[in-house]
Amino acid sequence: MVSLIERGQTVGGNAGSFEWEGQRLDYGSHRLHPSCAPEILSDIRSLLGPDLLDRPRHGRIRLRGRWVHFPLLPRDLILRLDRGFALGTLLDMVRRRPKGRQDSFASVLKANLGPTICDSFYFPYARKIWGEDPERLSATQARRRVSANSFSKLLKKLFQSVPGLRPPGAGRFYYPKRGFGQISEAFLAAGKQVGVEALLGWNVTELTPPDSPTARWRVTAERGDERLDLSADYIWSTIPLPVVTRLLTTIVPAEVQSAARAMRFRSMILIYLSLDVPTFTLFDAHYFPGPEVRMTRLSEPKNYAARREPTNRTVLCAELPCSPADPWWDWDDAALGQLVTEDLAEAGIPLQRPPVAVTVRRLPQAYPIYEQGYEKHFDVLDRWADTLPNFLTYGRQGLFAHDNTHHALAMAYAAADCLGPGGFDHSAWSRHRLAFASHVVED
Repeated sequence: MVSLIERGQTVGGNAGSFEWEGQRLDYGSHRLHPSCAPEILSDIRSLLGPDLLDRPRHGRIRLRGRWVHFPLLPRDLILRLDRGFALGTLLDMVRRRPKGRQDSFASVLKANLGPTICDSFYFPYARKIWGEDPERLSATQARRRVSANSFSKLLKKLFQSVPGLRPPGAGRFYYPKRGFGQISEAFLAAGKQVGVEALLGWNVTELTPPDSPTARWRVTAERGDERLDLSADYIWSTIPLPVVTRLLTTIVPAEVQSAARAMRFRSMILIYLSLDVPTFTLFDAHYFPGPEVRMTRLSEPKNYAARREPTNRTVLCAELPCSPADPWWDWDDAALGQLVTEDLAEAGIPLQRPPVAVTVRRLPQAYPIYEQGYEKHFDVLDRWADTLPNFLTYGRQGLFAHDNTHHALAMAYAAADCLGPGGFDHSAWSRHRLAFASHVVED
């Protein structure tokens, strides 16, 4: 028997959905990329049927005061780009730059893309998303988080938007009719049919490893005043590894505790504005790399699924990366709604009328922060986790991975493939881990 313990009231975590103002909303902007593994995509299609929509991407970036389509289109680069930015980028393409040491996010991107794109786009965006200077971020952040981290990759992406040269799936995405969380909900429904027990709203508070080869794990979870004690042969965890070190009832080595304290996540405030108009714009997402706008991205959920209902209302979702120590974290809904209203006016897309309602969701662990040297701390935690009997850590939080949903699903499928009648195949899992290390986030 499999028991799924989920702290939230719905499954999916940050990839889930919830109801508000008569609409199904996501925790930020989510898409299922066409590069999803064929066998996983086939299962999702089978589970969702016609509810899995094939949609064109239609976003835009505000770059030096001008809007440019995203994904990039050749005509936009010709007609809409700031001339200084366009000329600087062209000069950076032909200049020979000494590679030097590429040991940081800044040095990798500057050596491969030059100063114009970095100073106008990637570096200010990095400061907003991760709250760190690009020089303090690991080179791994550039290699795994920026898919177009060289001019050759940038040009390849650009040419993929040209009719006749476009590969299958380019410029498109999959999205469920009832919000992104419908994917996780469909997997749960399929699991229940084969006996999976779903314990929603329960928070794991203690993990006690087995103290002998014949013993089992003990798991304690709480929900309000209720307490639940379970035993298990295997623990498969998507909990952030630093949190796992605090849940264990046994002694955790000092070196591991120190490594856990050194691992940091960026938090996120999601601010939802309900507007009494059918649509705000025709775009699904707007990106704001510049420091003059505090939010990083604005999405309009109705446009992701081409929904028309409700006919007189739409919702905007603004993403505001921060730290729980920042003043924003404790602002009330009205103040955060005003912040978004001011940002929209600054970006040249002001609201015509005040929002009729505002609600907020806070994500304490939205993005892993790859500070320089984080690798050694993660390795300490990873090696320690590997010593725990019948314990598997995986997923975006469990492996401190800046991954897309299709990458996280690939991890889950790989883990299931490793479990057989003879137990868990650790050698096969090690091979899968090598593949996970090659994942690059797709924007």
